[in-house]
Amino acid sequence: MNYKSTDNLKCDFLIIGAGVIGLTTAYELKKTQPECTIAIIEKEPDVARHASGRNSGVLHAGFYYTSDSLKAKFTKDGNRLMKEFCRENEIYINECKKVVVATNEEELKSLYELEKRGKQNNVDVRLIDEEELYQIEPNSKTFKKALFSPTTASVNPVEVCQKLKQILVQKGIEFFFNTIYLKNKGNLVSTNNQRFEAGFVINAAGLYADLIARNFGFSKKYVIIPFKGRYLKYTGKDCPVRTNIYPVPNLKNPFLGVHYTVTSNNSIKIGPTATPAFWRENYSGFRNFKLSEFLEIAYYESKLLVLNSFNFRELAISEIRKYNKKYFSSLALKLSSNCDPRNFSEWMMPGIRAQLLNKETMQLEMDFIVESNDHSLHILNAVSPAFTCSFSFAKFLVNEKIPTSSVLKSSISA
Repeated sequence: MNYKSTDNLKCDFLIIGAGVIGLTTAYELKKTQPECTIAIIEKEPDVARHASGRNSGVLHAGFYYTSDSLKAKFTKDGNRLMKEFCRENEIYINECKKVVVATNEEELKSLYELEKRGKQNNVDVRLIDEEELYQIEPNSKTFKKALFSPTTASVNPVEVCQKLKQILVQKGIEFFFNTIYLKNKGNLVSTNNQRFEAGFVINAAGLYADLIARNFGFSKKYVIIPFKGRYLKYTGKDCPVRTNIYPVPNLKNPFLGVHYTVTSNNSIKIGPTATPAFWRENYSGFRNFKLSEFLEIAYYESKLLVLNSFNFRELAISEIRKYNKKYFSSLALKLSSNCDPRNFSEWMMPGIRAQLLNKETMQLEMDFIVESNDHSLHILNAVSPAFTCSFSFAKFLVNEKIPTSSVLKSSISA
């Protein structure tokens, strides 16, 4: 719905952002509070135009994260719930599985740590030897051992979000596209089209969540630092791998390293990059350039360079090198036995990771961060594997963080 009105539109819940987190939160709200009224505003003309529609679609298993983290809590259940949703709605799931491979003795130690985390999180994961690895993925190679994740899979994220939108519309939830959040006075929210009077506001704005949260008095010690992720598509006629092949990650930062991804339609890609971006929607050229964003982000990235927090200097240099296709593909070839790097020839649509930085510690936040009060909730850090976690995370928000619709009993009306 797109129209202008001078009257306030009243609703029990106003959700800012129509990515997968906003959509699944609305979905869960309607399940638990079927009589509530919900409006979703989105500055784009449709759902999933940013991270939710540009991610790999991989459904992670949940063995990367320590057992005391929210990511560990949500990933395993999120994997199951997303698969249930897809099966119920006839969305294809590519059960392509995953192997994590090592290149040396030091990485082998990290594999044991990942297996330990997986077991603590009750995830189906196990160490395998080189012979069994060859049976699962003949084109992979490892140092002595590999980690096997049978529940990792891939789906089409845009298809998932479009189905969610269809279901939500059927349930009476109103979408307001091309509607940009401008400001708030309490829970009276102004946009470029009209004002909304909401019983409770849910900020699921992704790349802009920190700025909107500041308007409500939150996100005082956080800022979003965008990182650009790009993949190279395999354009050869053969199919070099049938299983996701990942390297051992650096457990001190949230990036998983260059890996082979098998998509929902069985195409192969390598990536992603994690290149520091200079404004929130820095996809290509100077499109969507905003000077205020550039100045703020450049300031914090300069501080990170000087302080070299979480080895940011080395990260930035290595990521710039990945714009060279030959170098980029060489990183993936460390994981496989035989693959023609010349066939990794086509850059795919880039995505931007909305990564939260703690301004006090100058460290990246590794887990979900939510701030709230009785009137609003702000999802500040919902990075990978947020797509996998989305249904489980939404259940958590609805059951533990969001009040009942008795806050404001009214229907949406002009």
